[in-house]
Amino acid sequence: MTLRTKQFINWLVVILWLGVIYYFSHQPDLKSELEPFWDLIFRKIAHMAEYFVLTFLLFRALGQYRLSSKKRLVLALFLAVLSAATDEWHQSFIKGRSASLLDVGVDSIGTLTFIILNSLQLRKTLD
Repeated sequence: MTLRTKQFINWLVVILWLGVIYYFSHQPDLKSELEPFWDLIFRKIAHMAEYFVLTFLLFRALGQYRLSSKKRLVLALFLAVLSAATDEWHQSFIKGRSASLLDVGVDSIGTLTFIILNSLQLRKTLD
C-alpha cells in the first residue's frame, strides 16, 4: 500500500467518524429508557468515548507526516476540541438540542484521556 493510499484511508476514517458524531448530534432527542440520572451519565460517557476515538484516529492520521509524537498529540488535541466546539454549535440549530460549553469540556475529557494514556505509553517506550 502506498503512502498516499494510507493517508487517504486514515483521513477517510477520521471523516467517517466525524460523520457518526455529527449524525448523533443531529438527532432531536437521544434519551434512553434509563432513569434521568443514569441517562445523563451514559450520555456523558458516550461523549467522552466518541472523542477518545476521534483523538486516536486523528493521531494515527497525523502519523503519516514528519511530526514528532508531541506535535501530533498537540495537533490531535486541538483538532478534536475544535470538532467538539463545532459540534456543539451545530447542536444549537437542532430542535430539542442546545449548545453547551460544559459538553465541550466533557468531550475534551475523552480527548485528554487519550493524550495522557498515549504520553504514558510513550514514556514507557523511551525508558
